[in-house]
Amino acid sequence: MDCCERCAVDRRVELIGDWLAGSSSVVDLAEIYGVSRKTVHKWIKRYREEGPSGLRERSSAPLNHGRATPPELVKAIVDKKGLCLTWGPLKIVANLSELKPEKAWPAASTAGEILKRAGLVKPRARRNRAPPTPGELTFPERPNHVWATDHKGWIRLGDKKRCEPLTVTDSFSRFLIALEACESTSAAEARPIFERAFEEYGLPETIRSDNGSPFASVGVTGLTQLSVWWIKLGIRHERIAPGRPQQNGRHERFHLTLKEAMEPPPPDRAAQTARFEAFRSDYNEERPHQALGQTPPARHYTPSPRALPSQLPEPDYPSHAKIRRVRSTGDIRWAGELMYVSEALIGELVAIEETEIGELQMRFYDRPIAIIDTRRKRLRRLAVPARGHREPEKVSPR
Repeated sequence: MDCCERCAVDRRVELIGDWLAGSSSVVDLAEIYGVSRKTVHKWIKRYREEGPSGLRERSSAPLNHGRATPPELVKAIVDKKGLCLTWGPLKIVANLSELKPEKAWPAASTAGEILKRAGLVKPRARRNRAPPTPGELTFPERPNHVWATDHKGWIRLGDKKRCEPLTVTDSFSRFLIALEACESTSAAEARPIFERAFEEYGLPETIRSDNGSPFASVGVTGLTQLSVWWIKLGIRHERIAPGRPQQNGRHERFHLTLKEAMEPPPPDRAAQTARFEAFRSDYNEERPHQALGQTPPARHYTPSPRALPSQLPEPDYPSHAKIRRVRSTGDIRWAGELMYVSEALIGELVAIEETEIGELQMRFYDRPIAIIDTRRKRLRRLAVPARGHREPEKVSPR
């Protein structure tokens, strides 16, 4: 047994040990060991049937290679890739099938494996993603029920400077709350824009965003300085699933309309700001909207009765909860050791409570943010069910 196989077997033995101890569920084990739940079930089944020997690596080679791709077809696929470096397996197979239709060319997936074995395909780098937020997406039923926000794709202005437009819309009425020509996606630029929006229109119940900066981070809690501020204001922050812009479809559709105010690029930021002001006035007050019965959004929007408070409220944690203040390093002290939480929560109080199933859950104000892994003395992400919109009749006022 070589070193790689020995390490893999050791990991499986450790996984089975955690399972036998009963301290972690299958979902937890999948998260801890970075595998799918199906894989965890597979190793548990092998251990039950064969004991420790069932955890050893098995050969994945097929018993019968009669269906292997003929060498001449393999060579043709590899040679075509060498001539057309930007082509993927789908294009390569389609082109070869047209040139030599009499040959039994393999499927594109098989061609991809052939190219991978030949070292002609680079594996896609794994991206760190922000953790999804628990619960379903809110279906907007009234003005200020859900605000949607995002940075539209950046453009280069005439003076060669970068412009990152920040947009905020009311999902129920389509009313354009804010439209600013920002220089970056930093929280320092975004917060004053939201402050002005809250002062003018009041506080929404929910803000929906994607998983990019400054709305989310890739840490266990997924929190940023901006989202922490929203939580303290009593705003529910929900994020769409990574790679699912259709979950914020109304706002994405608005961005297509916004292109007319950005093409061709204006000479400088002042000119872009002037364009945005004219566009926002026309969009809200004059432009008919098909989903609103060909009436403008302003006819369907009213400001929120919840005003921006002059002072942020303190968290109201129950007496039985264990309260910890996040240190200047982003840590808390728990069970005699330091445990990292988030830099976004430096100086803030968090509460730790036992759940109905015996887990230790950490929350900030009314929002659960992580689970404490008591064995490893670290945080792990909350388990999140499949995402979707709540049906309108199931949504209750906040």
